[in-house]
Amino acid sequence: MKTLLYLHGFAGSGASGTATSLRNALYEYGVQVLAPDIPLMPNEAIAFLRQQVEASEPDLIVATSMGAMYAEQLHGHLRILVNPSFGMARLLTFGGMGRKPFRNPRQDGAKDFKVDKEMISQFRELEKQSCQGITADEQKLVYGLFGTNDKRVNCQPQFKKAYGTGHFSTFEGEHYLNDAVLKHAVLPLIRKLLAI
Repeated sequence: MKTLLYLHGFAGSGASGTATSLRNALYEYGVQVLAPDIPLMPNEAIAFLRQQVEASEPDLIVATSMGAMYAEQLHGHLRILVNPSFGMARLLTFGGMGRKPFRNPRQDGAKDFKVDKEMISQFRELEKQSCQGITADEQKLVYGLFGTNDKRVNCQPQFKKAYGTGHFSTFEGEHYLNDAVLKHAVLPLIRKLLAI
């Protein structure tokens, strides 16, 4: 059985619509989709995700937005980064601090969380590692998918500088994924990379 690890975006959870859609679409191919809730604080999150990858040894990591920022740093693994957000600290600084609701149910039952200076500081430090030390072998493992109408995040230049344009592509869509984008842009690439 092949394993896909899905990493959700900011304020999301493993119970997101994208994770559910991936499970439904890949079930017939015998692909197990893992979608954990990513811890809120960046330092805890990246350590948690490294442990997840070591434990599950996924055949492919698919990640969106903030999750794609983390996934980019999980070197040595085949990854699809969808609308990666390499500037979370800036987004949160200008998006306002304070309590924010989760967009999807979390396993721990939490309904909301707090954006504070410590969270922003941790994102800022972690982001310094984004797109660093990229070798030719690493470039072969990473695919970038970018929505042409993404008004929230545009990290295309940073991705191209680090990874080139060989695995760079765009799709007609916005920052958040929908079923049409999954069907026409993301799933064909997943099937190709997993050879299913």
